[in-house]
Amino acid sequence: MRYSGLIVLVLVAILNVAGWAYINRPIEPRPWGEFIHGVDYSPFRGDQGPNSGKFPSEAEIEQDMQVLSGQVRQIRTYSTLDGQGEIAKIAGRYGLEVMQGTWLDARVDRNEEEIRELVRIATTHDNVRRVLVGNETLLRADIPIEDLIQYIRRVRTELTGRHVEVSTAETWDIWLRYPQLGREVDFIAIHLLPYWEGQAPDKAVEYALARYQQVKDAYPTKKVVITEIGWPSEGRIRRDAVPSPTTQAAFLRAFLNIANQRGLDYFIQEAFDQPWKRNIEGSVGAYWGVWNADRTPKFPMVGPVSDRPHWPQLSAASILLALPLMVWFLARWADLRFSGRVFFVALIQLVTSAIVMVIDSGLRTYMSPGIALMWAMLLPLLFMLFLVVLAEGLELSEVIWASRRKRHFLPFKTDIERSWPKVSIHVPAYNEPPEMLKKTLDSLARLDYPNFEVLVIDNNTKDEKVWRPVEEYCRELGERFRFFHVSPLKGFKAGALNFALQHTAPDAEIIGVIDADYLIEPDWLKSLVPYFDRADIGFVQAPQDHYDWKNDTFKEFINWEYAGFFQIGMVQRNERDAIIQHGTMTLVRRAAIEHVGKWAEWCICEDAEMGLRLLAGGWHSVYTDKRYGYGLTPDSFSGYKSQRFRWAYGAVQIIKRHWRDMLPGADRKLDPMQRYHFVTGWMPWFADALGLVFAIASLAWTVGVMVLPKYFELPLALFLLPVVAVFGAKLAQFLWLYKIRVPCTLRQRLGAGLAGLALTYTIAKAMLFGLFTSKLPFIRTPKHEDQQAVVQALIMAQEETLLAFLLVLAGIAMWNFQGGEDPEARLWAVLMWAQSVPYWASFALSLISTAPKPPSKKTAATAQSLPSATPADQGSPAQ
Repeated sequence: MRYSGLIVLVLVAILNVAGWAYINRPIEPRPWGEFIHGVDYSPFRGDQGPNSGKFPSEAEIEQDMQVLSGQVRQIRTYSTLDGQGEIAKIAGRYGLEVMQGTWLDARVDRNEEEIRELVRIATTHDNVRRVLVGNETLLRADIPIEDLIQYIRRVRTELTGRHVEVSTAETWDIWLRYPQLGREVDFIAIHLLPYWEGQAPDKAVEYALARYQQVKDAYPTKKVVITEIGWPSEGRIRRDAVPSPTTQAAFLRAFLNIANQRGLDYFIQEAFDQPWKRNIEGSVGAYWGVWNADRTPKFPMVGPVSDRPHWPQLSAASILLALPLMVWFLARWADLRFSGRVFFVALIQLVTSAIVMVIDSGLRTYMSPGIALMWAMLLPLLFMLFLVVLAEGLELSEVIWASRRKRHFLPFKTDIERSWPKVSIHVPAYNEPPEMLKKTLDSLARLDYPNFEVLVIDNNTKDEKVWRPVEEYCRELGERFRFFHVSPLKGFKAGALNFALQHTAPDAEIIGVIDADYLIEPDWLKSLVPYFDRADIGFVQAPQDHYDWKNDTFKEFINWEYAGFFQIGMVQRNERDAIIQHGTMTLVRRAAIEHVGKWAEWCICEDAEMGLRLLAGGWHSVYTDKRYGYGLTPDSFSGYKSQRFRWAYGAVQIIKRHWRDMLPGADRKLDPMQRYHFVTGWMPWFADALGLVFAIASLAWTVGVMVLPKYFELPLALFLLPVVAVFGAKLAQFLWLYKIRVPCTLRQRLGAGLAGLALTYTIAKAMLFGLFTSKLPFIRTPKHEDQQAVVQALIMAQEETLLAFLLVLAGIAMWNFQGGEDPEARLWAVLMWAQSVPYWASFALSLISTAPKPPSKKTAATAQSLPSATPADQGSPAQ
C-alpha cells in the first residue's frame, strides 16, 4: 500500500473518531453529591416480573438493599405480594424507611389479600410509617372512587393508634379532579412524570414543580409528597420528550438539587430498570431506573455525562472492524484517484460505524420475545442493504475517479487482409412474427464477412403459418442459411441452441447467437472476431440495444434503463474479466463450449450460466461497448416485467447451482474479483427481495403496533438508515452515473430511474420464487403485443398497486394513531410512504405503456440502412 493509502486511513480514522465524539458529546449538569431522599423500588430483575410468575428471592432483595443503603434514605414499594411482603423487614436491617404500597385492581380477592398483608406489615415493622392503598387505581379506572375510598377508610381504621399515615398514589391531575379523595387521606401522594405529558427535557423540571405547586395550592392543609418523579433513559420520543441517558441525568440532577433546596418530600422513579414493564408501557417502561437492571449505575451524579460513555471503545471497534476491508481496497485500487479512495474508505467506515452502533443499541436493549423477533427480522435486511450500499459505492468510485480503463476493447479495422475463421450464427425462434424474423435474416445476409453460416432453429411453434414463411425465406437467401423446425424440443432456448450445435458446420470455430428480433451491423464479425486470435479468449460480448423507442415514451424509458447496465455495470465488470454473457450479440469459441459443456437446459438464463462456466473454466472474455445490433423493446409493461422476472429467476437458479464457486478459497475456479462481481452484481436483486419482505412485515408490524401495542413497538430509527441509503444509491446511479456514462437527457435519466424502480416488485418476487422453487415455465418476452387499453394499466400492475395502496394507508393510519405524540411514529409513517414509491412507479410505468402512441416509424439508423436482401445479393461480401 502506498503512502497516500496510509494518509487516507489516518484521515478517515480521524473523521471517524470526530464523528463518534460529536454524536456522543457530553453534558455536565449541576452535580449531586448527597443522599437521595427516596426512590421507588420494584425488586424484579431482568427475567422476572409479576406477569411471568418469576419473583425475586429474599437474597436478591437483600442485595438490592445493600446497593441502596449507601445512596438513599427511604424506599417506596408497590405491592405486598409476589415476594414483596418481606421488603420492609429486609430494608429495616439497613436503616431504610419504607413507604409500603399495595396494588389494587379489579381482582377483588387479590385486593383483599393485599390489604391484609399491608396491615400486617405496617403493624409489624417500625420502619413503615406511611402506606399507600393502591397505585394509579383511578387513572387506570380499575375500581370506582367509592370503592377506593372504602379501602382507604378500612386501612386507616385498622391502623388506628399505630401512627402510620395513609394515602393512595395518583397522578397530579387525578387529585385535582377528585377533591373528595383528598379528604380521605393523611397526605397527598402525587406522580409527576413530565415525559408522559410530552415535555421537553430542558423544561421538564420546571413543569413538574409547577404541577406540584398547583396540587399544593389545591390542598393547603395537607402535606404533598411526590411519590413518583423521574425521566427515562431509553424508549420512544413522545412529542418533545426525548428519553436518553443524558436527558435523564440532566433531569434528575437538576431536580435533586432543587428538591434539596426546597425541602421537598419525594421518591425518584425508580431505583432499578424494570424490563417487564415494557409489556404494559412500551419500551420506555423498562428504562426509568437510576440503576440498570443488573444493578450498575447508569451515569455518575458528578461530572460529565454522555449517552454512550464507552464511545471511544466503540469508535476503536468500528475502525478495527473496517480496517481489513479498507486495507484490501486501498491495495487493490491503488490507481484510483485520491478523492475516490477517500470517498470509498470513508463509506466503508461509515457503514461499519453504523453497524457497531446498531449492535451496541441491541446489547443495551432489554429483549422481550417481540423485540427479539423484530431484531431477527431486521438484522439480515440491515446487513444485506449495507453490503448493497458498499457495492454501489465502489461502482460509483470507479466510474467517477478511475484514472483509466484497463480493459478497453476497441473494434478492429475491417479492411485488413487476413484469414477469417468460420462463424456459425444461431438464431433460436419460438412463435416469432415471420416479417420480423425476415428482417433479422436480411441484416445477417448483409454481413461484411466472408466465412459464416446462419442456422435458424424454430422450436415448438405449433402454427405452420408462422414458421413456413421463414423456412421458405431461408431457401431464398441461399445455402448459407439453414432452417430447422423442431417439435417437440425440450430445454426451451437452451435446447434450441444445443440442437444448433449438433448441426453446426464441422469447420466452424466460432458460434454466434442472435435474438430473432435483432438487426445486425455489417461490420459486427470483422470488428470482433480478431479477438479470438488470442487462444485464451472464450467469448466476445457486444451490448444489447434497441431501435423502436424514439416515438414511444414507455419504450424510450425502458431503453435507457437497459442502457445503464451495458454502459455502466458491464464496463466495470469487464475491468475484472467478470462480464455477464447475454443471449444475443455474443460470440463464443466452439472449443470453449466443448470444454465446459453444452448450454444448460435446466436454467432459464442459459446465456449467463454459460458465461459463468466459461470464466470458471479458465477462459477469458472481451466486452466492447460499441453497438453492433438493435432489437425490439417489449411492447407493454407486462412484457417488460416477464423478461426481467426471467432474468432474476435465472440468476437464483445459477446461484443455487454454482454457489460453491462464489465462496472464497484458493482452490476456487473464479478469481476473487470475478467472485466479487458475480455476488455483488446480483446482490441488489436480493435487496429488492428483502425490501419486499420488509414492506410486508412493515404492514403486519404496523397493524400489531396499533392493535397490540403492548407486544409490538416501532423498530429503532437506526434500522431506517440502510433503507434510505439504498434508495440514495439508486438515485445516485440514475442521476450521477448516468450523466457520466450514458448519453441521454435528464428526462431520459429520470425515465430510466422510473423504469428501474417499477421492476422492484417483479425482481423481488422472482428472487423469492427462485429461492423456494426449482423450475418455472419459460416466459418468452412479447415483442408485438396489441396495445393495451388504459384500464389494462391497473391489471398489469395490480399486485404492485395493491401493495402501494396498503403501504400508504398504513402510513396514514400510523400517523393518525400515534403521530401526534411520537416523532418516531411519524418517521415510520414516512418510511411506509417511501416504501410505496417503487410500487407506485410500477403503476405509473404501466399507465405510460398504455398511452396512445404515434404511428410507428423506423427511427434507428441501423433499421433505416438495411434494405431487404434478395437471393441475388447473397454470396461473399468480398465478391
